[in-house]
Amino acid sequence: MRNDTLEIDFFNGVADTSSVRWINDCEYIVKKLHPKSKSEEQSIHMKILSTTENSYTFEYNIVGKSQTSRGTAIKLE
Repeated sequence: MRNDTLEIDFFNGVADTSSVRWINDCEYIVKKLHPKSKSEEQSIHMKILSTTENSYTFEYNIVGKSQTSRGTAIKLE
């Protein structure tokens, strides 16, 4: 779940909350609000590449790093 300023992810039934800062309509920065390790303290740059009615494809990387990865998010009902 995500709105203009927060993103809540669930992993193994545990909620993980991050702040969201939008750069433009297709790019935003995610930063965990309660990191549990040094690696979780790093912000992630997300870039939405394409959308469909029920999904979107995105590219992401750790802020300051050049290596990027891609993924697809699918809306569950």
